[in-house]
Amino acid sequence: MCEQEHVRGNGYRDSGDIRQDLGMERVRDLSGLPKAHLHLHFTGSMRPGTVLELADKYGIRLPDALTEALTSGEPPRLRATDERGWFRFQRLYDAARSCVREPEDIQRLVREAAEEDLADGSGWLEIQVDPTSYAPRLGGLIPALEIILDAVDTTSRKTGLGMRVLVAANRMKHPLDARTLARLAVRYADRGVVGFGLSNDERRGMARDFDRAFHIAREGGLLSAPHGGELTGPASVRDCLDDLDATRIGHGVRAAEDPRLLKRLADRGVTCEVCPASNVALGVYEKPEDVPLRTLFEAGVPMALGADDPLLFGSRLAAQYEIARHAHGFTDAELAELARQSVRGSAAPEEVKKRLLAGVDDWLARPAA
Repeated sequence: MCEQEHVRGNGYRDSGDIRQDLGMERVRDLSGLPKAHLHLHFTGSMRPGTVLELADKYGIRLPDALTEALTSGEPPRLRATDERGWFRFQRLYDAARSCVREPEDIQRLVREAAEEDLADGSGWLEIQVDPTSYAPRLGGLIPALEIILDAVDTTSRKTGLGMRVLVAANRMKHPLDARTLARLAVRYADRGVVGFGLSNDERRGMARDFDRAFHIAREGGLLSAPHGGELTGPASVRDCLDDLDATRIGHGVRAAEDPRLLKRLADRGVTCEVCPASNVALGVYEKPEDVPLRTLFEAGVPMALGADDPLLFGSRLAAQYEIARHAHGFTDAELAELARQSVRGSAAPEEVKKRLLAGVDDWLARPAA
């Protein structure tokens, strides 16, 4: 995975202070760079210690690999480029999700995700969730989503972090389930839902099978943000554009393999939610230097760096910017532009965007520490 060094109390190791250890030149603190976080999954946002505490609270036996990772401070070894690897990743993810059982657990999860984001300089967070995953323990689909939205609203007011929800369908399930979720998402557009996504293994289920669900979401005013172009190649990105009229693409890095597709993304201003640490952890790329950040950036494709699932990948938002700095040589001016792109690609109100963009300019105007 990426270069890592201990930060905060999140239980894993991040890369935020590596420049100090290596005696690198003075640069601006990336945790102070205002930014938007557009690719963070609900379950995967949890702190390792929280999972352990909730498992103990409910008497849940976690898989040995997950327990070892959570207690050792090192993320589990994952490689999801084959079906066996993806199954293992999903098993660990489902085990962590099973520890969230009560409304107060939801409140804690959201509050801690906000605290981590604020510490990393985030001024806007769009957290992605499939409420069907929590519905059996929270009284049904509608109560589950309402509990999540209430937690997001409460946390946003208490912490000052702008927060909204992106409801995501599971491409491993029937497209009719996605339509149900799309209608539900639209119903709660005035309660904090801003977008509709499609997650899980992109090698399963054709994008066009979910076109009706995305049509419902777009007609209801929600942005379209399906996953594509991570575990499969450029064709899956094209499918998201052609069949789902994507506003943003979850990941999208494999578009770098097709120059014409890059131009199309740039011309349409489609933001790719790029998650460098998870790309490496899941085996999409061998090392951080291989993630095609430079290729996308120089092609003019808007990007929003994201942490994806910090619980399993071991690094949060600011660490993704550290990867851009140390593995790809992004200057502070270029990192500031990445932050601007994340803000522009968000569903934040215009006044929030204006404030965050001004904050980026202020950050860049400061002398390096």
